[in-house]
Amino acid sequence: MRFAICNEVYERWPFDEMCRSVKDAGYEGLELAPFTLAPRITDLDRSRRQELVSVAADTGLEIIGLHWLLAGTEGLYLTSPDAAVRARTADYLVALAEATRDLGGHLMVFGSPKQRSLLPGVSQEQAFDWAVETFRRVMPAVADCGVTICMEPLAPSETDFINTCADGSRLIGAVAHENFTLHLDVKAMSSEPTPMAELIRRHAPAAGHFHANDANLRGPGFGDIDFVPIFRELRDAGYDRWVSVEVFDFKPDPQTIARDSIDYMRRSLPK
Repeated sequence: MRFAICNEVYERWPFDEMCRSVKDAGYEGLELAPFTLAPRITDLDRSRRQELVSVAADTGLEIIGLHWLLAGTEGLYLTSPDAAVRARTADYLVALAEATRDLGGHLMVFGSPKQRSLLPGVSQEQAFDWAVETFRRVMPAVADCGVTICMEPLAPSETDFINTCADGSRLIGAVAHENFTLHLDVKAMSSEPTPMAELIRRHAPAAGHFHANDANLRGPGFGDIDFVPIFRELRDAGYDRWVSVEVFDFKPDPQTIARDSIDYMRRSLPK
């Protein structure tokens, strides 16, 4: 396992200063939220993308991909009953994949609860069918960019569409593309009735990515969730990819969050 961190915890820090702080804390990877880079990813031109790659590489960091894909956008919605909205959303997902490629990344985490929850009058099965249609439409172009979309189940407190790992696996099976896979998130799994260790045993072998955080919205080690069994189950499942720290409560400060989270994760790794 290799450790990365999601960049929005650094809020308005200059990119070069953030990279140095992330590297000094001990991370190898950086996961980017598009809204921290530009209002829309299409506003981030090729020269700026190349600059970001160079700055990260100069500090010894790898940009691994994007998350919060649709946050901050307007007129985009995965499960909209309007076919034109779904088509625009599909086009934007392809643009995000192109940006991920340009930034040297290989994964996109689809969370975006506000752009996937059921709209009035839309049933679960209608939303499911429209999501399948949208992802099937984009996956050939996404795969051509060398990018994998990782579908993130989220707690019912955040959305009413794709709440469990089983929901996510069902969607992945329906889309049926090798570059469309499951994302596991500790905060989200903590909302399921199935014990987290069991969820990891079932789903980690096929997972494309993993987010480390706590049910209290803070970093690993900042709450009650014990990561020792989490990392043991990941190891036993053969998961050897990235683990990214993603937090939603930015207190006390980014440096403390970054440093203490990775220190705790390292102590929690199987001996």
